[in-house]
Amino acid sequence: MRAISRLLLLTLACGIAMPACAQLRCGEDDSSVLNDKARGVDLSVASSDPRGQLVTLVDTALRRSEQIGAATLLAQAAREDWVQASEAGQPSVNATVSGAAAGQQVGSVRQHQVQSQLSLGFSMPLWDAGRVAYNAAWRAQLAEASRQGLFNAQQQIAVQVVNYSLDRGRLLLQAQIYRQYMRRMACLVEALEGIVKVDKGRASELIQAQKSQMTAELSMEQTVSALRSTEFRLKRLVGDDLPPSASYATVLNQLPDIESLKRAAADAPDLLNLQANSRAQRRYAQSVAAQGKPQVNLGGTGIATVARPGSKAGEWNAGVSLTVPILQPGQQAAEQAARQRAEAAEAQERDSLNAKIYQMSDLYSTAEAALDRSRRIVDILRNSERLRAATLVQWQQMGRRSLFDVMGAESDYYSLRVAQLSTLFEAQQSLAMLWSMGPGVMAALR
Repeated sequence: MRAISRLLLLTLACGIAMPACAQLRCGEDDSSVLNDKARGVDLSVASSDPRGQLVTLVDTALRRSEQIGAATLLAQAAREDWVQASEAGQPSVNATVSGAAAGQQVGSVRQHQVQSQLSLGFSMPLWDAGRVAYNAAWRAQLAEASRQGLFNAQQQIAVQVVNYSLDRGRLLLQAQIYRQYMRRMACLVEALEGIVKVDKGRASELIQAQKSQMTAELSMEQTVSALRSTEFRLKRLVGDDLPPSASYATVLNQLPDIESLKRAAADAPDLLNLQANSRAQRRYAQSVAAQGKPQVNLGGTGIATVARPGSKAGEWNAGVSLTVPILQPGQQAAEQAARQRAEAAEAQERDSLNAKIYQMSDLYSTAEAALDRSRRIVDILRNSERLRAATLVQWQQMGRRSLFDVMGAESDYYSLRVAQLSTLFEAQQSLAMLWSMGPGVMAALR
């Protein structure tokens, strides 16, 4: 590189047009210009299967997540509540054991007695206007809502991991682009420093090249800072042992059938959770209404008494009881409140489904526009690459372009590469959210 620069200096100093001698080659991958290890960041990209890596990261996050563990426990607890409520209509038996001692003294005569008693009682509802059944159905729907809440939590963890991973991959590639830009500018600055020693009138070009180099370095530092922040977020979910990022350019870059996704939206865990809650509120309203109706119960007791000295007794009874509510203050208000809560839950379910359909259309439109922009930027990028090469040749060999033209062409080229990455990530992020609102982002990956 220094030998080529010296040759260029001699050409410029003598004013001789020597295109072959003045040829300046600044390699984008010249590792002698910039040492990334000094920055403490690894910009390497693994060649592993990107979809498989994302699935592995999501599985790891689900195993480690305390949120998933809590949601699992809540789902299990809700199921136990349902079991308890469903068994309320079974006969219940209670046993009571009691003991007592009594004594008295009349004059010189003392008497004492020790008595023990065992009683068994049972009860069972014969008819309760469906109260037990409604309570059990209410708890069953709450258990289903908790189960769907667990699935929804898993979906949210999955889409977070996918988004952080995609962002990490984007920032890694973006940092590589800025690294190439820095190397390019460092090479030009090195050449111009030699030129300025011979021709002081070229100092403004050196300053412009140094400015472009510092701008590239600043962009590199900002990208590395964002990369570290993204990796911290990803490590919180999957642990500190992060594998090298794969290249995710081929993941989530195809538009799905939006109509099939919209149909699947009604079966997504968050909507199923709302549906189960709505049904639970309706069953609870029926249970509250049943409290104001007559109830028929079967019950009985058996009592065995042993008194010392020498006395035993026993008795039992069994029968059917009818309870008819006559005056229950507040019962009507309780029934009305339960019905209103059920109606509110149903309205919330309808509103959520409607909002999700519109949001899916918005995400689809965003992804479609981003993919279209990405394709257009690729076409522009080809022309920018040709312009960049031609401008450099004209500056080096013919003197028809100034260094400012070269800097503009370089800046435009690398800016377009960064823009292409950003638009592709925007599309991937929108598609990940779109899939998560339907069958789930893992369905798209698998």
